[in-house]
This record gives sequence, C-alpha cells and structure tokens, in this order.
Amino acid sequence: MRRYGNFINNVRQDAVQGGVLILQNPSDGSDLAVIARGTEADIDLAVNAARNALSGTWGQLTATERGRILHKISGAVLREIDTLSELEAHDVGKPLVQARADVVALARYLEFYAGAADKVHGDTLPYQNGFTVLTVFEPHGVTGHIIPWNYPMQILGRSLGAALAMGNAAVVKPAEEACLSILEFARIAFEAGLPAGALNVVTGLGAEAGAALSSHAHVNHISFTGSLQTGAAVQTAAAKNAVPVTLELGGKSPQIVFADADIERALPFLVNAGIQNAGQTCSASSRILVQREIYEQVIAGMSERYRRLQAGAALNDYDLGPVVSRRQKMIIEGYLQLAEQDGLQIAAQGAIAEDAPQGGCYVRPTLIRDVPPQHRLAQEEIFGPVQVIMPFDTEEEAVALANSTPYGLVCGVWTGDGARQLRMAHAVQAGQVFINNYGAGGGIELPFGGVKRSGHGREKGFEALYGFATMKTISVFHG
Repeated sequence: MRRYGNFINNVRQDAVQGGVLILQNPSDGSDLAVIARGTEADIDLAVNAARNALSGTWGQLTATERGRILHKISGAVLREIDTLSELEAHDVGKPLVQARADVVALARYLEFYAGAADKVHGDTLPYQNGFTVLTVFEPHGVTGHIIPWNYPMQILGRSLGAALAMGNAAVVKPAEEACLSILEFARIAFEAGLPAGALNVVTGLGAEAGAALSSHAHVNHISFTGSLQTGAAVQTAAAKNAVPVTLELGGKSPQIVFADADIERALPFLVNAGIQNAGQTCSASSRILVQREIYEQVIAGMSERYRRLQAGAALNDYDLGPVVSRRQKMIIEGYLQLAEQDGLQIAAQGAIAEDAPQGGCYVRPTLIRDVPPQHRLAQEEIFGPVQVIMPFDTEEEAVALANSTPYGLVCGVWTGDGARQLRMAHAVQAGQVFINNYGAGGGIELPFGGVKRSGHGREKGFEALYGFATMKTISVFHG
C-alpha cells in the first residue's frame, strides 16, 4: 500500500501525533492506502502556513498573476488525467469513465476561475459633494474547505478554484473515505507553480481534523459540502468565531413530468440523474413525479432501462460502481428493507455484474413505485441508487409534492407548455431549476446551492467569487 502524508507548506509530512488511517477499496474491500490521521496540531500547522503565504509570495501576487498560475495548474491536471482518474475510481468506487469526467471538470473549474480572477470589479458610488466613494473586493484570508467523499475533485475545483482566484490561502480537509486524488492534486499544483502555503491538505477524521478546522480562530471562511447534521455542527463551531460559512447540504430533488412532455427525451435524464455515482450525489434526482395520464408509460420506460443497469468494479466501467463503504451500503439496504417491510412495490431493479468482486460494496439500483409522499423513502436523502416514483394530477399538486420535503437543492421540470415552465420555475423551492433537462451537463458556469435545509451560499459560476471575498467601502474626502 502507498502511504500518503499531509501536504503542508508544499511538503509531505506525517501527522504530528503519528496516527494513520487505512483506506479500503470499495470495489473489492481490499486495503488501498495509508493516510495521515491529522488532528488539531496538524490543522494549526496548515493554518499557520496559509497565513504566512498571505503575508509572503502568494499574498503579493496580482489577480492576473494568480489567474496565470491557476491556468497552469489546469493544464497540469489534464496532463495527469490517467493518474487522477484511477485514484478517484479506486478511492470512491465510481466507474473510470465518470472519474475521468471529474478530472476534466476539475481542470475546467480552474480554467474558469483563472480567467475570472482579474475581473471582479468594485464600484464607485454617488455620494455627497466633496467625497469619492468606492468599493473593492478583498480575500477573506485563510479559507477552510471540508470536502466530501462522493466527488472529491469536482467539489475541490469549484470551492478551491474560486478561493484561490480571489487571493485566499486554503486549508483543505478531505473526507477520510476518499482523499487520494486531492492529495495528488496538491502535488500537481505545487509543481505547476503554486507558492508554498497557498494550498494545504490535512487528512483525518471529521471529529478530529474537521472539527479543528471549523473552530480554528485564524480561519476566516469555511466552505462545507456534506450532510445536514455535520453542516450544522460546522456552522455552530464557526459561529463562535463569527466566521461566514458556505453550506451545500443534502437534497431530495424531484423531476416533474407533465403529460405533454417529450417522454423519450426525458427517460435517460430521469434514470441517469438518480443512479450516477451510485446515487451518491447531493443533487441526485431521487424523486420522480409524473402526471397520472402518463404514469404507467413512464414507469414502463424507466423500468426497461433499470433492468439493463449493472453495478460492477470501478475499473470495469459498468453503469455504476460500488457505494463508497460498507457503512453506506448498510444505510441504503436499511431503506430497502423498510420499503419491503411497509409493502412498497419495486417497479424494477438492475443487477450486480457477475464479475463484481465478492468483497465489494455493491447495491442493486432500485426503482420503487407508488410511494406515499410522507413516507421516509420520499422524504429522506438515501444517498444511494434508489429512486421513488409517484403520481400527481394537477400542476398545483405537483408543486406541493415538489416542495414537501425539508430540502430544496435542484428540480427538473418536463413540459412543452412555455407558460407552465415559468410558473413551475418560480413556484418550486430549489436553488436550481432545469426545464426539459437536468444538470445542464455539470454547469460549471452556473451558480449552485440550495434553500431550506439544502444549505445557503452559492458555489460555481462567477457568483462563487463573491462568497470568497469581503467588500470594503472606501470614502475619500477631497473637498
């Protein structure tokens, strides 16, 4: 097994207390790598390195120079696509083709924010005679980034890219389940010219390294993606230091299909948005709401696709890989047992490939029909390849069903009625609404975030830059 240390001040180093964690390959259950078990002492080192970077070389660069470095890192990422994608596939369990797409997305995030770095403009404000008043945007300082295990490279890109473009220095705490691609990225960024201390990575447990980062007195902004429960803990810890937090939490996102929809176009989106990355996606379309006139037709179409799905080892590029861990597999299987216990009807299931290793964390993709709107499977984020489907009669009922969960991250609407498209876009409670599509191919340029318990603040797109900056007002009296 390869051993990975923390990456602090552009140097690989063991945890201060010498602790380690062993990562497992979800495809076959084998031991994959040894990582450092960072603690508060390691977070201190990383934060101090970031502070020194701000007062040193990194902090003295212009926005244009920062953009050029990000552009170099973007190119370096693409040159190492094979290394990064294989690490991501082994670590997370996702099919290799999806892991490669994530590497491309990481490079695109860096490219986008490289170009945006010197385009965040302040303003001049009309005021009293004798005054000139202007606003400027400045970095927060040290930003903390707590990255989940489901999309390490993508979520690192959308968070770190914006933070570095604005001139912050970052401390990243990846999920202990999947962090190898981020550790390798840190090496790539250093070799591409990122100054020492601008990016620091500390691995370890959330309750140790993550908690220390969230509560650190010298961290000036926190970006967190993950569960509602952990997000609340992060925000509580940061609040004690009056530190702003960007939270991207869970989702129970619906796709709403009206009778006038182009069903053949919709079907691949309805299925793929639920099973991609084995359903371990915050914006996964886990609820399908279908107008009653076409309900059975849509179930039949989705079921046909489900029966062709196969889950297998990441490097074998099946439709989906394993889920990330045995613990996650047990959680998902618990929901499936609940469905059986409550008499819910399985419309269709995919299969586990014959060559899937016995020790892997595989779950059959499952479509469950006629689920009551208040049932736990319709209300809670399962975070696995399980979709529920339910009928509605009227537009008003569709809106009520869409808004009936505590979450509000993404919604898809399928209809040919232009007026209804706009009515639904305004009526549903979600941070993103897609009309006759879902996900817009990743949408790196599109601001992303939620309402209600899906969090607050926005990542992705130009809007994210403002989240990683603070506005300063300057008033000059000149008579």
